Amino acid sequence: MKLYLVPTPIGNLEDMTFRAIKVLKEVDLVLAEDTRTSGKLMKHFEITTHMQSHHMHNEHKTVENIINKIKSGTTVALISDAGTPAISDPGFLLTRACIQNNIEVDCLPGATAFVPALVNSGLPNEKFVFEGFLPVKKGRQTRLLKLAEEDRTIILYESPHKLVKTLGNLAEYLGADRQASVSRELTKLFEETRRGTVTELAEHYANKPPKGEIVLIVAGK
Repeated sequence: MKLYLVPTPIGNLEDMTFRAIKVLKEVDLVLAEDTRTSGKLMKHFEITTHMQSHHMHNEHKTVENIINKIKSGTTVALISDAGTPAISDPGFLLTRACIQNNIEVDCLPGATAFVPALVNSGLPNEKFVFEGFLPVKKGRQTRLLKLAEEDRTIILYESPHKLVKTLGNLAEYLGADRQASVSRELTKLFEETRRGTVTELAEHYANKPPKGEIVLIVAGK
């Protein structure tokens, strides 16, 4: 009885590992965040394994059924749309349920957006804290106040249309001169990392709205 957590490329398909392809071909079932998105990946690598939807809107309802399938002998792999499952994506609930049911969990190494963004930032990376997405409304101010006292490098995920607002919030709560970097479209054709103060970055992206997935790295206090 085993669950495989399989990272998938965050943009460049050449980042798919040989082991990931092998596992996805050999398991009986692949759980995918979006079967349409993952279908393109599966087709590219000629993987014909049956897929089933497993995402944030249905994972609470499907976990028990998946556990029963694994217990009955079905080998299962979980993938997200991009990157490593459970990192700001579905995966935690199923992993916890497997552990509680004495089912082995095997997480393969592979693509995760925040690692190259952190290294590229030029900010200290011997200690860091991963925050994922900030709360949109409730709890946002509380979280920002806590981050203002954080002395480790801070990692945030953000959507393009909220980036300028978030940079503005960081300037307000952490200081206008706090150093940061914005990495977007990592591993893709138009990959970019821009560094500066949160104020400078906010001004730049206010005049030049960003596109693509974004990782924001912010210096600690």
